[in-house]
Amino acid sequence: MKTLLLMRHAKSDWGPQYATDFERPLNPRGRRDAPRMAAFLAQHNLLPQHIVSSPAARARLTAEIVAHESRFQGELILDRRIYLASPSMLLAVVQDLPESFDRVMLVGHNPGLEDVIQRLCGGHVRMPTAAIASLRLYASTWREVEPGQAHLQWLIKPKILRS
Repeated sequence: MKTLLLMRHAKSDWGPQYATDFERPLNPRGRRDAPRMAAFLAQHNLLPQHIVSSPAARARLTAEIVAHESRFQGELILDRRIYLASPSMLLAVVQDLPESFDRVMLVGHNPGLEDVIQRLCGGHVRMPTAAIASLRLYASTWREVEPGQAHLQWLIKPKILRS
């Protein structure tokens, strides 16, 4: 079985100085929450073997912080298909993952992340910024992942980890 970690990018800046949505970086809360989420993954031995992120600044920065702060040893890949992706596109990204990995994290955006969880698990969850959901997939290969073939193992939100 495969495990898919889905992480929504941390809180981003909405300042008028950013010409496009793609350029928006993390705001101060986002820069605080991303390391907390990385620490949670590391402390509970839940690190992925591979990370695939949207290249949008806020998602890329979230993925880079998580990788650095957790001492992630794998490769971080940027995949433009994840930027504002539909659930069908996110499912295609999952189906294209390297078979050598059993636990992979995608870092992306809403509403796509919430929608793909609903498509895979059959129920709706709310994914605030920097939240991570762990899905157990009932497929032996990434290529075989189809709607309805997963269950939500856990969902952690940064608010829970704030002290």
